[in-house]
Amino acid sequence: MTEAVQLKSDALMEQMKLHVKTDAGKELTKKIGLVYQINIAPKKIGINEKSFVVDLKKGEVKEGAYTDGKPDATFSFTDDDFLKVASGKMNPQMAFMRGAMKIKGSMSAAQKFTPDIFPKASKL
Repeated sequence: MTEAVQLKSDALMEQMKLHVKTDAGKELTKKIGLVYQINIAPKKIGINEKSFVVDLKKGEVKEGAYTDGKPDATFSFTDDDFLKVASGKMNPQMAFMRGAMKIKGSMSAAQKFTPDIFPKASKL
C-alpha cells in the first residue's frame, strides 16, 4: 500500500541520488559522514509514510528504511513541509518547533541536516 504513494518529494530524492555522486556530493560525504532516514507522509506525519535513506557515509540515497543498524537521525515530515525545508523556504529549527518536523536519534547529527545538503533545484 505504501509503495503506491506518489510524493512531490520523489523528484527531489531522485535529484539527491545524482547529487551525492557529484564532487559537491562527495564533499558532503567527507564533511558530514552521517546517515539520515527521512520519512515523508503525503498529508499527516505517521500515515502512509515513504522512507528514504540519505547515507552521507557511503554517499548514496535510496528508497526504503535503513537496514544497517540505526541511522544517526530520523526525520519525519509531510511532503509539503519536507520540500519547504529542503528548498530553504522553512528553517529546520522553526519546522521542528512548529511540529512540522519530528526528529529521532542524535540531536548533534540532526543539526547537521540543513538545506545545504540538498541540490539547488531550478524548479521543484
